[in-house]
Amino acid sequence: MTLSKDDLAINTIRGLAIDAIQKADSGHPGLPLGAAPMAYVLWSQFLKHNPKNPQWLDRDRFILSAGHGSMLLYSLLHLFGYDLPLEEVKNFRQWGSKTPGHPEFGHTAGVEATTGPLGQGAANAVGMAIAERKLANLFNRPNFEIIDHHTYALVSDGDLMEGVSAEAASLAGHLKLGKLIYLYDANDITLDGPTTLAFSTENVAKRYESYGWHVEIVKNGDTDYSAISKAIVNAKSEIEKPSLIIVKTTIGFGSPNKKGTSGVHGSPLGMDELALTKKALGLNSDLSFEVSDAAKKTFSECIEAAAAEEDRWNELYSGYKSKYPELAKSLDDALAGKFPHGWDSEIPKFKPGEDQATRAASGKVLNAIAKKIPIFFGGDADLSVSTSTKIIEGGSFNGLTGEGRNIHYGVREHAMGSIANGIAYHGGLRSFTATFFCFADYMRPALRLAAMNHLPVVFVFTHDSIGLGEDGPTHQPVEHLLSLRSMPGLVTLRPADPNETTHAWRVAMSRKFGPTALVLTRQKTTVLDQSVMGSAEGTARGAYVLYEKDASKTEGIILATGSEVSIALAGAKKLEASNKYYRVVSMPSWELFSIQSNDYREKVLPKKLTKRISIEAGVTLGWEKWIGDEGVAIGVDKYGTSAPDKIIYEKYGLTPDAIASTAMGL
Repeated sequence: MTLSKDDLAINTIRGLAIDAIQKADSGHPGLPLGAAPMAYVLWSQFLKHNPKNPQWLDRDRFILSAGHGSMLLYSLLHLFGYDLPLEEVKNFRQWGSKTPGHPEFGHTAGVEATTGPLGQGAANAVGMAIAERKLANLFNRPNFEIIDHHTYALVSDGDLMEGVSAEAASLAGHLKLGKLIYLYDANDITLDGPTTLAFSTENVAKRYESYGWHVEIVKNGDTDYSAISKAIVNAKSEIEKPSLIIVKTTIGFGSPNKKGTSGVHGSPLGMDELALTKKALGLNSDLSFEVSDAAKKTFSECIEAAAAEEDRWNELYSGYKSKYPELAKSLDDALAGKFPHGWDSEIPKFKPGEDQATRAASGKVLNAIAKKIPIFFGGDADLSVSTSTKIIEGGSFNGLTGEGRNIHYGVREHAMGSIANGIAYHGGLRSFTATFFCFADYMRPALRLAAMNHLPVVFVFTHDSIGLGEDGPTHQPVEHLLSLRSMPGLVTLRPADPNETTHAWRVAMSRKFGPTALVLTRQKTTVLDQSVMGSAEGTARGAYVLYEKDASKTEGIILATGSEVSIALAGAKKLEASNKYYRVVSMPSWELFSIQSNDYREKVLPKKLTKRISIEAGVTLGWEKWIGDEGVAIGVDKYGTSAPDKIIYEKYGLTPDAIASTAMGL
């Protein structure tokens, strides 16, 4: 069989994918076989990138949201000249390889986002498109469009069933993100069988049109390469709407006995079917991982053309640096995660007597930071009035121009988290999200991926406990602190007062390689008098000695977080009336305290002081790590109730009297 230049290139992509999956005896051959044509057309004709410089700022972003088809991406990366040798392709899904089962950001050159949980990549792409517009607004100047690229995501039937993709697509249409393009591998097959099992009445094209998207349909995505090309051209020409290109494909294309079936979705072809498939594709069935000289020549030409794209941009950027040196330096700093000098110089200091909710203090800190850091922006899930996270005079974000600093996410918590991750993946910006703490559950997949990929997103959560009061148990988070603390890579801070809140924000903004959750109160907190107590600067170390009447007489420790720190102080002073002396330790972050030196941890929590009490308006599980076997945890091991916050605290036993009584019993 004589193959055309394009057929040979596409079938080479397919061949590498199915060989790697067969060798691993694990993987998903169906998508690479079916989606290879659209991926090749995009990468060879449209994608602006340079394999020799995967971090080029103005590259187009390509996200394989259907991450189970990872061998498609690895084949592309290898053949298009990225730092992914053939040996790594052969080592697919093996220990230590650069080709894990699903693409992992920061692990493999050219992978723009960690995907696998369906729908995440689609939402991440929305965040990347937002980042492109924001950076363009901040740094572009007439005749110097140094930020001007597209974001592409290859999505699957499964991606578009997930609720997070619907949330994200709705917002993308509203924002008119014209440089966002989805290529939809519409093969009508999922793992269990045909999509008619669960996805039969929905008209995806009309749904996306109703979101405000431009829709193209390619009826034959298996062999009609010109139709795919034309659809991408049309999508790129639509500047005021994101685009969905529905490409009808055959899952497992080329496999004589498995194509078009669920059997090819998530299992290797088997040696016999592998040989038959290669023969059908015009490949040598006796060779594994074959890349012919003719195919190498085709891909080499693509690599040269890609490098030329960056050369042209470098020339433009050189002129930009000459004409706008200060802007160019600001951009370089932004990409390096470097903030302007004195970025925290206007963060307020709060005095005793200024009692207020930590959410209110946080809002003042956030605005002080925004005033100094232009690349800092974000939004909330329709709750800025309650979360105090509006950038005053920042304006609403405009998806066409990139103007504005407040993203109105609407009631879309899951998409909000995933989109913020996309902004972080893109680079050059710092972003935050905000909602009530109980809705962290709606965002958990995004939180987990932010932690897994070391993304410096600030997740603001307010209304942090039963202190929420009258809204009742559905809105009173009790198990959520433990849930977040169990997530590797996420730093959670629950500050005790406004001054701890300022330092919590400093910690969050200083973290370049990991997300931070700020957990804040609705109810007012007492501003602690640092002139007679430990300094709130100890927040950065996770825990510190806040109060100790007489160290020589101290017999135990009371540990607390958030609004319960004031209760702990009152409890300690009540004990002093009975000549019992307890140290009070404020412990806003378990994670930060855990990484301190042994000497510092011993200084704060001496092993000899075994009488320990913790108090926190959440579940007690986990506190045994800090209070030991002899300690007592005071908390809330049940759901809340609807009543004023002071009454709930009293009824649930979170009081100074409860602390004193507990201490007497130790």
